[in-house]
Amino acid sequence: MAPEGLNYISSWVDDKLATCYQVMETADRRLLDEWMRHWVDIVDFEVHPVMTSQEAAQRVAAKLGRNAV
Repeated sequence: MAPEGLNYISSWVDDKLATCYQVMETADRRLLDEWMRHWVDIVDFEVHPVMTSQEAAQRVAAKLGRNAV
């Protein structure tokens, strides 16, 4: 039920089987919102934008005025 442009990357479930973490990727937050609307009747969502470790290292290097790692 994911719209074109929203990509499922992976998911993990905690050891209590209570919480599922899904990693989705999109350049358009509206696509994520559209996808979540399909599940809102049975799922509570929290959205946390993330980046790869490499992207984070590049941002830190840029802030420090250094070449990217």
